[in-house]
Amino acid sequence: MPLDISSLKNPRVKQLVDLEKPRERRKQGLFVVEGVREVSLGLQSGHPLRSLFICPSFYQLDNAYPIEQSGAEVFHLSEEVFAKVAVREGTGGVIALLESREYGLDNLIETESPLYLILEKVEKPGNIGAMLRTADAAGLSGVIVCDPATDFYNPNVIRSSVGCVFTVPVACASNDEVLAWLRKRHIRSYAAALTDTATPYHHHDFKIPSAILLGSEADGLSDFWLRNSDEQVIIPMRGRIDSMNVSNAAAVLVFEALRQRGL
Repeated sequence: MPLDISSLKNPRVKQLVDLEKPRERRKQGLFVVEGVREVSLGLQSGHPLRSLFICPSFYQLDNAYPIEQSGAEVFHLSEEVFAKVAVREGTGGVIALLESREYGLDNLIETESPLYLILEKVEKPGNIGAMLRTADAAGLSGVIVCDPATDFYNPNVIRSSVGCVFTVPVACASNDEVLAWLRKRHIRSYAAALTDTATPYHHHDFKIPSAILLGSEADGLSDFWLRNSDEQVIIPMRGRIDSMNVSNAAAVLVFEALRQRGL
């Protein structure tokens, strides 16, 4: 039988709030997922379910996204408590505590003609989430973040990706590790850059094993990737602004690659 929680001082409530902090997520090896779809996708991707929190008055079952509860602790939260721990609306009355795992380059499955999206120090979790949605829509081989401090379990990454952080192969590594990994596999790298040597993206061949690199909106790619990438590409701008949102740029480049590959 589920245990009822109606007090904001309950230790379980405190744990959920504490796990909003990266340090606590790393320390406990756990992270919080809100929403029926997101929880279901997290479970399907192999993250063990530690605890499930349901607000009965808000709970909305979705047969398209089943949630297996076997072996997990189940708690019923009052509306007041659920409102305290739920960061967003539209969660379907479900919050889960899942076990985390490491996301190294070994997490990626090698394919015959891969297409990767590589992000360097993209500072906004919302942008990372949006690009994970693009990666899912395009069926990319994976998304690699060149910043070991990046936390895929950031609640804003999970929410903005609508669970695609669980449907897309992801990895996190240093610039040096990623470069060595690409060269070992003969994957050609295309750096999106506002440089004099960059040429329009549609002039490049993405049919071969490829990796598209994007940097932060504030600073773009570092000198490391400008020096070590195989080619530099640019999206021609016809307006007065010389750049676009990094997640939009990623979508343009990714779907050009798919078009060339016979989308």
